[in-house]
Amino acid sequence: MHWLYSIDVSVFRFVNSSTSNRFFDWLMPLASSPPQLGSLIALVLILLVWKGGRGGPVCAIMLALGLVIGDGLIVNTIKHAVARPRPFLGLEDVMRRVGIGESYSFPSAHAANWFSATMILFIYYRRTIWFMLPFATLVGLSRIYNGVHYPSDVLAGAIIGSAYGLGVVWSLDAIWKKVGPRWFPIWWSKMPSFLAPSVQLEERTAQRVEPAVREAQWLRLGYVLIGLLLLARLLFLASGKLELSEDEAYQWIWSKHPALSYYSKPLMIAYTQWLGTHIWGDNEFGIRFFSPIFGALLSLVVLRFMARTIDARAGVLLIAITNTTPLMGLGSILMTIDPLSVFFYTLALIVGWRAVQENGTRRDWIKVGVWMGLGLLSKYTNLFQLLSWLLVFALLPATRKHLKTAGPYLAVLIVALCSLPIVIWNAQHGWITVNHVASDGHLYNKWAPQLKFTKQFLGAEFGLLNPIYFIGAVVAAVAIWKKQNRRPLNVYLFCMGAPVVVTYFLLSFHTRILENWIAPAVLPWFMLMVIYWQSNWQRVRRFAKPALTIAIVVGFFFVVVAHNTKLIDKLIGRTLPPKFDLLHRVHGWKEMAAIVGDARKKLESEGKPTFIIGEHYGFTSQVTFYLPEAKASVTNTPLVYVYLTGHPVNQFYFWPTYTNRVGENAIFFREIDREPLRKDWLKRWWKKEGDLFEHTPPTSGPLPDGLTKQFESVTDLGIYEVRYADRGVMRRVQLFACRNLR
Repeated sequence: MHWLYSIDVSVFRFVNSSTSNRFFDWLMPLASSPPQLGSLIALVLILLVWKGGRGGPVCAIMLALGLVIGDGLIVNTIKHAVARPRPFLGLEDVMRRVGIGESYSFPSAHAANWFSATMILFIYYRRTIWFMLPFATLVGLSRIYNGVHYPSDVLAGAIIGSAYGLGVVWSLDAIWKKVGPRWFPIWWSKMPSFLAPSVQLEERTAQRVEPAVREAQWLRLGYVLIGLLLLARLLFLASGKLELSEDEAYQWIWSKHPALSYYSKPLMIAYTQWLGTHIWGDNEFGIRFFSPIFGALLSLVVLRFMARTIDARAGVLLIAITNTTPLMGLGSILMTIDPLSVFFYTLALIVGWRAVQENGTRRDWIKVGVWMGLGLLSKYTNLFQLLSWLLVFALLPATRKHLKTAGPYLAVLIVALCSLPIVIWNAQHGWITVNHVASDGHLYNKWAPQLKFTKQFLGAEFGLLNPIYFIGAVVAAVAIWKKQNRRPLNVYLFCMGAPVVVTYFLLSFHTRILENWIAPAVLPWFMLMVIYWQSNWQRVRRFAKPALTIAIVVGFFFVVVAHNTKLIDKLIGRTLPPKFDLLHRVHGWKEMAAIVGDARKKLESEGKPTFIIGEHYGFTSQVTFYLPEAKASVTNTPLVYVYLTGHPVNQFYFWPTYTNRVGENAIFFREIDREPLRKDWLKRWWKKEGDLFEHTPPTSGPLPDGLTKQFESVTDLGIYEVRYADRGVMRRVQLFACRNLR
């Protein structure tokens, strides 16, 4: 092994140093990271789908899968297993000509990705070998020349990449040949092999297209999509790429203090996280485990509902639409109250449709009450569904006969019974939740209509719901309201979404509305959109089909980017400023907790026990979760507290406070504003012209009045920058040493 290592180092020295010249100094960094590489790859994939014939889309899918499976799973796993340092970390006098990188050295991911793409393209388009193989080889050599990989890293990457590129195509073709004739006979007869996608079975051997066969085929496709999405999300969560959001960490602490309800939310989120962490442990995966599970169950129920009421193809289309909507896509990996709220709201909607039919039974109404009750225990605004039912009875006369039966009243009674934990807890705590919800909506403030918040609300929903879907849903809803295509199901779905959307739209003239507040109404209106446009398909197909294709492709891209904004760096060669990074809320918390923890240990070295006080519940929760000693004591004597006020402003007020730690010291921490961006930041960012920030002196507001009264002395320890990888300053934290609690 030492002999092989010597050869490896000798070849590395020769390529990295002996061949050095000005031309290579320009060419090799360019070959390693071509400008706009991501945009070029996206263009190639689009051209394959658009102009590549029958094999083009198959080739594009294989390339995408090869990148995801190879780079994201195989290469990354080997890197961590071998853990070989980069050459510039183990050798002296290495000429490094590109960025350092955060991963290990063996094997080279660049070589693996390019040789995988070379192999896949060669399978479908043989002539591509004449330019792909030389360029892949050049990329491999550039990694050695630039000083970031040993020759053995590149050689191993080339072999591994070629192997998994071939393996992806061969494996999927073998699976397709086995399951295609049985599960997807119509599509299989048109493409019996992925290796030869242009081949089609002769007419006499092709399957006869029958409605039942077609329906079953679409239904199976829906099941496959749901299963793949669930697997992908679980693997993504298991990778640990995202830290917790503030609300997730806050509600994790709730799960350690079981109660009938909580300051701002009902109990369901706390008990769901309690179950997840008892299965998988107190980690991000355990906290979020049930989010993709609820998403998969919801997709399954919706698919079956659409197949039963319309057809299976509409159900598959709805799954594609919801999973290429940024708001819904992100909602399937974060464990907040919204996955629970949407899940139970939609179940009540689906069972409710069966309940209002001619043969609807009392049992159906009881199920409606149960799902609505669980929805209320998930989020208070699920009570909007009661208004939806009033609208259903008003607009669908045929449903009013059920008002003469016990069914609807039993449903309302069950909802009332489910509300008892909330009522009891609030009665014991001064009805604090009522005041909190009213203050969130600024209901106590004087009504002063303005367009600022309405523009923000519509703009945010326009983007997060995918612009084409947003327009399609609104047009469908307006058509129903104008009594066009008023099938009972269309009216019913309209009623299930209208109270939520209209209420928040009107409230946006008064106050700011958060983007996720309309989440329960999204699915019923998307169902309405699919049904409405499908019924008018022949009339609008000319423009609707390309619009739908663009919406799905672009939506999928933005959902993927929303899961990993570093892809933007690769696509356009520029790093997003933290303020505009969608994931800045789920990064940098470990670093912040470490800063606060180090300050605590330093103060504790003076000889007195030291605890931590956060100004905001979100920061307090994050430090509690990511500081090991704080997490270990969360169920006993807390180490981290929220600043104690004279009135409740969050759930921490109802738990043990630090008043019994008289004589001890504390670290008080709070966030201060980030540096403002320069007025010309966008132009400078695009042209990579220097710094984007104004670098004004950091400022912070005055300390809470009570803090200086609670301690004998309070000393400013300064402002600390929390950075995440190469994303820059994610946030700033100001620390204070508080000595001798009075």
